[in-house]
Parts: sequence; structure tokens; C-alpha cells
Amino acid sequence: MLALESNTSRVSYVPVTQTIALVDDDRNILTSVAIALEAEGYKVDCYSDSVEALQQISETTPDLAVLDIKMPKLDGMELLTRLRREHDLPVIFLTSLADETDEALGLRMGADDYITKPFSLRLLTERIRAVLRRAELSSGARAEDENDEPPVTRGELVLDPARHRCLWKGDPVTLTVTEFLILKALALRPGHVKSRDQLLDAAYDENIYVDDRTIDSHIKRVRKKFRMVDPEFSHIETLYGVGYRYKET
Repeated sequence: MLALESNTSRVSYVPVTQTIALVDDDRNILTSVAIALEAEGYKVDCYSDSVEALQQISETTPDLAVLDIKMPKLDGMELLTRLRREHDLPVIFLTSLADETDEALGLRMGADDYITKPFSLRLLTERIRAVLRRAELSSGARAEDENDEPPVTRGELVLDPARHRCLWKGDPVTLTVTEFLILKALALRPGHVKSRDQLLDAAYDENIYVDDRTIDSHIKRVRKKFRMVDPEFSHIETLYGVGYRYKET
């Protein structure tokens, strides 16, 4: 049952298997979304104060965070930036219908998905389930054979799916679950072009609709992360109007 704590912006729920951190300054959204997610078996920690959310999420590390973009004190973008300094938990953004710029920026910053307001609770629940499923598959937590999946090595690139670990020239590159799956799909067949639809299939559940422009934002983010390690990185090539490929070495 939903339980509001007095004199605090946080709402706590009965612990279950996976924990979702929900951050939104609209308490009506917090209440309705929390009840829906709790009914699906999730533990939900709700925060109407983004500053408190930053502190608590940093300490407890939930399985996934749902962040509203438009909030006082710390907006969702800044909150994600600060969380990414210490954690790589999956993140879904809540955005206003007209804020396409925010959606693209959020994906470039490393969010795993976004959903526009107003939204159906069923759609949000399915998006959360899909992102968590991808996280489990990437880390090898869902099935034993995933744990035994060998690393993918392409020249200076090493992708270890079982440990969700990416190395470039021996240096770690921190990728979100979605970014990892996209890069893995490209690296498995270097020199072969992957269309945006094919990359969407590799990174997203088939029941989830995502605009193919989302792939462009993820690719830009992956390139940026690699260039922070190696400014000369150029192994992800764009074939305009066709898709992307990983350069053969």
C-alpha cells in the first residue's frame, strides 16, 4: 500500500525484488505511478525533491530510475549527469510532449529510454520491464548461457557481455545497457552495415515502440564516450540514409 512519510519528500513501499526510483515534483504522478508499479511487484522509492533523490539514489543504487526532466533545484538532466559520475543504472526520462529537444538531449546524455507526458501507466510499466530485461540480459543475470557468453574482441575493442564491461585500448568505457547492445550488434559483424531498424531490434524489446532517430542519439553518445578515452576514435561509421557499421580492423 502507498505510504506517505510525514515531513519528508520521500514515499516508501513494501520491499520486493527490484527497486525503481521515481523522481517527479508532481505528487499525483508519484502516487499513481507508484501504485501501478507496486502492483507489478516492484519496490518503489518516490522522491518529489531531486536533491534528496540524488543523495538517496547514490546511497541505495536502485535497479532503475525514472526521472522527470522539468524539476526545481536539480532538473532531470543535471540529476542524470551527477548520478552517472558514480553509477550506471538504467534511466528512463519523463518529458513533456513538445520537448523533442529534451528527449534527444536526454538520450545523448545516456538515458536508456524516454516517455512523453501524458502517458499511460501500462506503457510506462512495459518500458520499465523492457529496460530491466535488457539490463539483465546484458549482465548475464537472466540465463546461465549468458554468463558463459565469451567477450567480443575487435582490435582495440573488448566487449564482455557477462560483466557488462567495455574496454578500448585497455581503458574502460562506461556504457548504458542500450549503448552496449547497439555497439555489440555492430562489433559482432565488422564491415557489415546495420540499419537503424536492425539496431532497434538488437537493443529494444519487440513490443516497445521507439523512433529510429533514437539510434542516432545513442550512436552520438557512444562516440563521445569513446573519444573521451581516445580523441582519434572513428570506428563507428555512418552511411547516410542506410545505417551504421563498425570499421573492419
